Amino acid sequence: MSKPESPKADPPIPLSIPVMQGNEWTYIKECLDTGWVSSVGSYVTCFEKELAAYIGERYAVATSTGTAALHTALMVAGIGPDEDVLVSTLTFIASANAIRYVGAHPAFIDAEPNYWQMDAEKVKHFVEERCRWQNDELRNRRTGRRVRAIMPVHVLGHPVDMEPIMEIARQYKLIVIEDATEALGSKYKGQMVGTLGDMACFSFNGNKIITTGGGGILVTDDRTYADRARYLTTQAKDRTSEYIHHEVGYNYRLTNLQAAMGVAQLECLPEVIKTKRQIAERYNPALADLPGITVMPEADWAQSNLWLYSILVDRNEFGMDSRLLRAILEDANIESRPLWQPLHMSKAHRTSLKVDNPVAEKLYQDALSLPCSANLTEDQQNFVIERIRAAAKRKPDVSSKQ
Repeated sequence: MSKPESPKADPPIPLSIPVMQGNEWTYIKECLDTGWVSSVGSYVTCFEKELAAYIGERYAVATSTGTAALHTALMVAGIGPDEDVLVSTLTFIASANAIRYVGAHPAFIDAEPNYWQMDAEKVKHFVEERCRWQNDELRNRRTGRRVRAIMPVHVLGHPVDMEPIMEIARQYKLIVIEDATEALGSKYKGQMVGTLGDMACFSFNGNKIITTGGGGILVTDDRTYADRARYLTTQAKDRTSEYIHHEVGYNYRLTNLQAAMGVAQLECLPEVIKTKRQIAERYNPALADLPGITVMPEADWAQSNLWLYSILVDRNEFGMDSRLLRAILEDANIESRPLWQPLHMSKAHRTSLKVDNPVAEKLYQDALSLPCSANLTEDQQNFVIERIRAAAKRKPDVSSKQ
């Protein structure tokens, strides 16, 4: 007798997809009806103003992508060739790529094990032990390069512990650019993520907490930074009535169509975050009792937007590793995914300064993100939970599927 097939989700359950539940159709139709579809239009200005107000910053400059916002922030900060920027190693590669775009070098900082964020203690150790203060500048002892900035990444929506990082930055005159691309609406000690450093960048890619289909934004309280960002992202045009440019700029503008979607999505953000937290509140008790499963943590000083709900899978205790569990879920038409390869392990950044980052490597090995779209139904979530609990009972003695 053939072995019965395992149950499969029908339709498949996605990891994280955009949800259109507000005025998206109305606002986009207005753009189409009026012909204001490109990078000039009222919705661009509206989106910038409303997002800045939501965050609690004075200025916002919309960009074509989150990566473009990061690149712009580095340029605005004056980061240049042969300078170092401390950045989280456990993050999407865009953070390090943007540093390389300006000719600077990423110095990768490990995650801490409790909340999976940039380790403030390791930032302090790098600055105080691997660098020297010379002529009012911080210099990397090994390379001789000037250390100019810190780019903490708020991974998966949970805030980095920013207070000690800001103390170090102010002591050594370092610029802090928050990579908050995953953390719109998250709070650190009651303060909005994105208001903690000198500048911050958010992403509106299709899988983010809100989306414009693609896009990003830079926020700051510094008018000089904001004016410079707007200048650089609009091709560095010096005269509005003539095509005169005094330096190289970039076509990093967000379109009015995208901004219209962003305005509608932003209106729904509080409800989306509420839903994300409800999803986490259902996952936590349903998975926390499984040996080898660590549910997604949240510090008592943090309020995460819980962008991607993730667990840790201990191979020895659970009976399989995260990659095999992922394959089992895939067979059941459930999408899940591991975290990013830590950037110090990436061949794309093989020339960067190598330091030990064991926590990030362990998190990469063990972490798995589960379905958590804002329109995930309770039945779908229950099915995901059932498949994970069923996998826990299998305890197969097989190697991980890669």
